[in-house]
Amino acid sequence: MAAALEPWQTAAPRRRRRSAPRPARQRGPDPEADPEADCGVVLLRIREAGKDLLLSDFWSLALETINSCLTKHLEQLKAPEGTLAEALRNLHLDSSPDASAVTPGSTPGETPVPGTCRWKCVCYGVGNFATCVTARHQLTFLLLFLEKCQIPRRHCWVYDPLFSQLEIAVLNSLGVTVLSENEEGRRSVGGEPTVFYMPHCGTALYNNLLWSNWSVDALAKVLIIGNSFRGLEERLLARILQKNYPYIAKILKALEELELPETSQYADVFNDTSVHWFPVRKLQQLPTDTWAFREEPDYQDCEDLEIIRNQTRGPSAADWNSR
Repeated sequence: MAAALEPWQTAAPRRRRRSAPRPARQRGPDPEADPEADCGVVLLRIREAGKDLLLSDFWSLALETINSCLTKHLEQLKAPEGTLAEALRNLHLDSSPDASAVTPGSTPGETPVPGTCRWKCVCYGVGNFATCVTARHQLTFLLLFLEKCQIPRRHCWVYDPLFSQLEIAVLNSLGVTVLSENEEGRRSVGGEPTVFYMPHCGTALYNNLLWSNWSVDALAKVLIIGNSFRGLEERLLARILQKNYPYIAKILKALEELELPETSQYADVFNDTSVHWFPVRKLQQLPTDTWAFREEPDYQDCEDLEIIRNQTRGPSAADWNSR
């Protein structure tokens, strides 16, 4: 596996109504971090974090929120008759510990319920989970989410330029697909329903993702778990949002957003995080010229840009199509 690319730059902490400050996207030292830790040690810590998360009020409340969005999203995707209930059955709010969900070496979800709607998942920006508790909880949430939705781990693509070689090895052992290229968020869903898990990522990454899927058909298949778009609207001046992040500005009237719950236990992990999806009826109500605008974002005049551009960016079809 190639060495990780340069990291996204860190922006100043931002606030959201009634929430704690969003931590900067830095993954500082973990008091329990061991520089000599091997894969087994990191996997054990992930498993322990999973048990804690499963027992928390946050997990059951978050599942309730996600269940609400996925129900509507599945209906929009016109899942075959009978498969909707089967898919959602996996999201029943059972908060009892299920160690297999994050057991090292296990690959839950490899045998989905026959006929269920197949999502794919892409994760950006989870950070250095081997040395940071916050990043580890975010990764654990992803693994449990894949389990509940019966998304095979091999259908989950993960990238952060901060990943160490140890973390890449751990992710490979967990069965997810580690991307070798900094896509800068520019990934098309390719006609397949896709969940993007992007905790505390830079605004440009969300803007790039929207640009790469800028059509009614593509956005109808996108679900984003990440920074609150409404929070971005509140924090940024309208002219700045429209100039620097035009795709976010244009899509605000055509999305539905549900905030993840705020709990003291995970206040610094999931604050400012929401589930977003794009109802077809709202997308179709946008002015026709909305979809004619297709300029590629360049961010030349942006301050506090939270990504480093990939100077060798190219297509990553090989990563996407690896099954």
